Amino acid sequence: MLVFFNDPLPCPDPAARAARLAVEMRDAVAKLVPSWTRRGHALGFGIGMAQGFATLGRIGFEDRFDYTAIGAVVNLASRLCNAAEDGQILTSGRLAASIEDIAVIEDLGEREMRGMSRPVPVCNLAGLKS
Repeated sequence: MLVFFNDPLPCPDPAARAARLAVEMRDAVAKLVPSWTRRGHALGFGIGMAQGFATLGRIGFEDRFDYTAIGAVVNLASRLCNAAEDGQILTSGRLAASIEDIAVIEDLGEREMRGMSRPVPVCNLAGLKS
């Protein structure tokens, strides 16, 4: 699932809103895990988040189109999502810096990410501050 904030309509504090949503989604899925496990299903949920500039708009043709985002920041969020373990919310260093006043952030160091020209600072969004 791809979710982006601050487009098509601007919103105040898009990074903080995204962090709150990610934590709420992770916690909601965690509540579902025991029930799904009893039914024989393995349910996992990892999130990747990045902040930056992207190209946004309609893509497709007259009879079939979507509204989407493309660009390096979208690719980075996807790579972080792929690297996230169950229950983990991986963020770019830029996003972590913008939410550090509301979030508990664990610095995980730099990681090589496919398609990125240099190592990327990665953080774990452990939770929200009270």
